[in-house]
Amino acid sequence: MLDQLTTSFYASFQDILKHYRCIVVHGGGPSITDLLGRLNIEGEFHEGLRKTTRETLEVVEMVLGGKVSGQITGELAKHGVKAVGVKGSETTLLRATYMNREKLDYVGKVDYVNADLLEHLLEGDYVPVVSPFGKTDDHQTVNINADVAAAAIAKAVQAEKLLFVTDVPGILVDDQVIQDTTPEEISSLIDGGIIYGGMIPKVQSAVDALSDHMQEVLIVSGEDALVEEDKIKGTSIRAKRKEKIK
Repeated sequence: MLDQLTTSFYASFQDILKHYRCIVVHGGGPSITDLLGRLNIEGEFHEGLRKTTRETLEVVEMVLGGKVSGQITGELAKHGVKAVGVKGSETTLLRATYMNREKLDYVGKVDYVNADLLEHLLEGDYVPVVSPFGKTDDHQTVNINADVAAAAIAKAVQAEKLLFVTDVPGILVDDQVIQDTTPEEISSLIDGGIIYGGMIPKVQSAVDALSDHMQEVLIVSGEDALVEEDKIKGTSIRAKRKEKIK
């Protein structure tokens, strides 16, 4: 989704940088699917995650580490933002282990994040644009779901906020955006089939990222401005629902 962001989104992102230091972790599912199709390589998914064979991994690396990373850093530069592309499997940024070798092949989960590297870039006023790959102990590159990688990075750097960008304005129930929700409600929505497909790892990663330090994660749209009336638009996920003042 991050390779299809609108001009208004980037303008909003520029506004957010006035108040926060930001790290971008991107996927590129549509571009990957398109290239796999043109190469006549069949794609396969398991519980919303792309099975990554050795052949598929080459395509994913080409698309995410090259095309999409370049698009995002280029668009950020157009909006006056200093950005640098970083491949997660290089410079020991993300260390990983296999998630499920039998069902997902070269797909990993994050075991370690080199937060110092990201901090050095942030101190230089750069926005790190991370391609979600990890390196295993046996030096194999693995594909990591962007939402999973983003949640791990947010925890490692003790981020105050985490935004998951998608092509819908938030979590939808009967075509209406849920303004705020909790992990328990999300579990019920998954069990009821209301949250499905690629949204499942997104909301699960959002829930996993919640902690005493990070008490709110947002699901937002990349097809519109991020901020409206000084508030980030989308679905807010909190460990506990905010008490309303009577």
